[in-house]
Amino acid sequence: MAAMTATINVMLAIHGKKTTPIDLYKPLRHYIAQHYSEREAQDAEEDLQAVQHMRTDIERASDALEARRDLLQQYFRALSVMESRFPISNEKEHVNTLYFTWYDAFKPGKKATQQNIHFEKAAIAFNLGAVQSQIALAADRSSPNGLKQACNSFQFAAGAFSFLRDNISMKASGSSSTVDISVECAGMLERLMLAQAQECFYEKVLVDNKPSSLCSKVAKQVGLYYEEAYAALILPPLNQHFDRTWIAHVQLKAAQFHAEACYRVALQLHDQENVAEEIARLKAAGNMLSEAKKSGKGVVGPLLDAVSKLEANINRNLDRAVKENDRVYLMRIPPVESLPSLPAASLVKSAAVGELLDASKEKMFAGLVPDSSAKALSKYTEMLDEVIRVQAEKLQQESEIARVKLREMNLPDSLLSLEGSTSLPEHIRDEVEAVQIDGGPAGFEAEMRQLKDLRRVNEELLVQTEEILEEEAREDAQVRTQFGTRWTRPQSSTLTKSLHDRANGFAANLKQAAESDARIGRTIRDNAPLMAILNARPLADVVNRQLKGKINKNIY
Repeated sequence: MAAMTATINVMLAIHGKKTTPIDLYKPLRHYIAQHYSEREAQDAEEDLQAVQHMRTDIERASDALEARRDLLQQYFRALSVMESRFPISNEKEHVNTLYFTWYDAFKPGKKATQQNIHFEKAAIAFNLGAVQSQIALAADRSSPNGLKQACNSFQFAAGAFSFLRDNISMKASGSSSTVDISVECAGMLERLMLAQAQECFYEKVLVDNKPSSLCSKVAKQVGLYYEEAYAALILPPLNQHFDRTWIAHVQLKAAQFHAEACYRVALQLHDQENVAEEIARLKAAGNMLSEAKKSGKGVVGPLLDAVSKLEANINRNLDRAVKENDRVYLMRIPPVESLPSLPAASLVKSAAVGELLDASKEKMFAGLVPDSSAKALSKYTEMLDEVIRVQAEKLQQESEIARVKLREMNLPDSLLSLEGSTSLPEHIRDEVEAVQIDGGPAGFEAEMRQLKDLRRVNEELLVQTEEILEEEAREDAQVRTQFGTRWTRPQSSTLTKSLHDRANGFAANLKQAAESDARIGRTIRDNAPLMAILNARPLADVVNRQLKGKINKNIY
């Protein structure tokens, strides 16, 4: 993992895969001489030397990034030409002495070896995406041209990983492959590159002082892309493959930009004097960051600094909004879950790299196979790729359905409980202990009684206030009748209009609060039998016994 500090944000680049030297020249020339003729082997000498030279340059990996990108694209096209002319496998009639070995980019100690040209193509496609990410990270994002170059390069990196996932991964997978070129890893890296490309756009809209509403939409989509990458990182086979700092980085990034979206929309709400929703959005943003920072161990300092700065801005604006609401607006703060989801605007997409890697116009080894045969084989390969792609999509869809079904059946948590687990997840245990400290279910009832008493006091104060206003109006009318035109003070209804309006607002708020308290009270009463379990100590034992009983009942 490589990282750098930009004007605003920290981003990642992917290290390329390493390989071992191989001799392409001798096995391929031997195959031509054996299956065609020595004359044709001599005619192909220049192409054989060119392929060997490209492979040797790739093994050294010492070129400038742009030159290395071009080399990888050129070699990939050469491999596509070779694929239709040199069958590489362990079969006797094939090129059976050629072995491709590549190390895992994220676990350099692990390597895989295959007699499969698709394995070589998968590694090259992966490295193409990695180099594009390195070009993006090397760009100077403090300048407009550098920011544009970074954004474009990240989108090309996403396109390379998308191409790997859709066209090569399934043909290079297996027990002798590496995780980094799997469908799951390529899909995760595509999402990560799109997140960082969208992040470049976010930096641009900030520099251009675009409206807060647009900044919020762009930031929201950054968070969604990071969230998708994080979701892939915590599932097999990636959850046991990546370093913990990788997962923490992506998780914290997702929270940062979800919070950034709330912060930016809160600025717009402040301008609109919608203080209630402003406070709710800022509270939600602060909660996101505080939760994510708990899992941020190992994250690079500049990212933590950026998150801390955002958190400080959120808390400052939240304190200001709360004071304004307490002194002026007195608005009821809606619960976060009642607010609509913030809109997102995606401004990036995976670049189409298929044309760059298309070998249909390459002239290498053109004399070895008749054009008609080469075209027929190419057509067959395209059909095979389509079948594999369709089946891979079906597998992904069915896997997602299976995960949803398992979640509906509370699996695998239920099975873990049956196996004897006596502990609750840490976050649930902390919340239960907090409820028990406050008195458990009985504490809820005490809180409801206290709320009822406070509401009664507020209602009495409001009635007294309204009576004082009415008394003042009667006195004004009496004096106005007594003195007639000599009484020049403005009418009571004019002077006290704002007070009457505020009193009506307080009355509406009290009515709404009473209805809300009633709903909460009904919920507590309806769930009292279930909530009684909160009095149990230790709670884990009771939960496990009840869960086992329910599962056994469902099974038998």
